[in-house]
Amino acid sequence: MLLTVTDDFSPEKIHASGQCFHWEQTGPDAWRILHAGHCVRFRAQGDGVFSFSCGEEEFRSVWAPYLDLDEEYAAIRRRIDPRTDPFLWAAAESERGIRILRQDFWETLVTFIISQNRNIPAIRRSVELLCALCGEARTDDSGEPYRTFPPPESVAALSNEALNSCKLGYRAAYVRAAAEAVASGRIRGEDLRSADCEEAVQTLMQIRGVGRKVASCVALFGLHQLDAFPRDVWISRVLEEAYPDGYPFGRYSPYNGVCQQYLFAYRRHLEAPSA
Repeated sequence: MLLTVTDDFSPEKIHASGQCFHWEQTGPDAWRILHAGHCVRFRAQGDGVFSFSCGEEEFRSVWAPYLDLDEEYAAIRRRIDPRTDPFLWAAAESERGIRILRQDFWETLVTFIISQNRNIPAIRRSVELLCALCGEARTDDSGEPYRTFPPPESVAALSNEALNSCKLGYRAAYVRAAAEAVASGRIRGEDLRSADCEEAVQTLMQIRGVGRKVASCVALFGLHQLDAFPRDVWISRVLEEAYPDGYPFGRYSPYNGVCQQYLFAYRRHLEAPSA
């Protein structure tokens, strides 16, 4: 099916944003995405038109919500005043096209536990190994095989040896703890989605190995808590350099997480020429 997007939407910037680990660029202006057991291929046709390999019904039920197409990101950017906040304005203009995906809670929890102190290729490799170990084998619309992300019950049932084969290192114990918490119902994504953002973060931090940064990432990317504001080394630099008197969280609520993504991507790109 064909989709015409008039709002901010850049697959390149979403793919590079670090919020998801199941996107694959398959060619110029072409991608394959795995999400919640589904797989779709899409290609940019130009002038805001994208062709998706799925039918209209699947697109409406799976991919439109996943891409958060009901949210107007241009309106979020218009909340930023270049006179009072020139750094965020420049970041939003530079990184327009980023959207916060509505990802599966369980998968997001595991992938961000895996992401601790690792680069993106290493994260993706561990995710691939975990899916190969106990995900369901399927084929996409072009006949290419893929593996779904395994459910928490399957991961919790793995032996230590099997988990270690996924190149998780010390994170293997944390992945097991998360699997057991979700499989048992002690941690429920549906409950956390309707909770206050800080309450969701605090609940996630009860899982062994989940600190505030990972919990905030899961709240933003896995629960769609758009006010969550993960802090890593890049955001810490932004806050120190551009907001020495404090960041105006109240001004941008309930979209601080969207602003965080603009700041995160922009600060990394500022560093790139000298990196």
